[in-house]
Amino acid sequence: MGQRISIFRCFSRFLLAALLLCLGSAPLLSTSSPNSATDLEGKPFDPFRAATGKIVVLIFVRTDCPISNRYAPVIQQLSAQHQDKASFFLVYPSRRETADVIRKHDQEFGFSSAFQALRDPQHTLVKQSAAQITPEAAVFDASQRLVYHGRIDNLYEDFSHSRRAATTHELADAIEAAIAGKPLNGKPTPAVGCYISDLE
Repeated sequence: MGQRISIFRCFSRFLLAALLLCLGSAPLLSTSSPNSATDLEGKPFDPFRAATGKIVVLIFVRTDCPISNRYAPVIQQLSAQHQDKASFFLVYPSRRETADVIRKHDQEFGFSSAFQALRDPQHTLVKQSAAQITPEAAVFDASQRLVYHGRIDNLYEDFSHSRRAATTHELADAIEAAIAGKPLNGKPTPAVGCYISDLE
């Protein structure tokens, strides 16, 4: 009986050692989900890592949204004004817009040289930013904390009515506050444009 117990213990230790060896040689599964955003080459792209300590400004756009397209000069101007302290990214949430379509759009509206365009087909950045509309902006501070999401300014009262010129400039105010490390006054303002939910 004692001999059987001894053999059983040896066998148990052998199995345990073999199991530990297998676990040690197997790759560990990552518990973190990869960022779904990709560049136009189809490679995973993390805008927060690429920003290298700057604040991050995500502008959600669609090639077929007329209001998004009308804001192209404003977006370019804001990027040029804050390029030293803020990184701007155009985010295309539509699954149907191909890289070639986006490249053509960016070239047509003057984005191609100064902006990194990203595709977000799984809407990971959409969810991080609480975005619902194109065009809509999201501002993250240097700690990657969402400090603003909403309209760029109040040029549009609704989809079919616009002012001659904007009288409030929510995105510009949010960028300046994030750069200065100051809290924003007021709540996020709803954007006017094309619903991202229509792309589901």
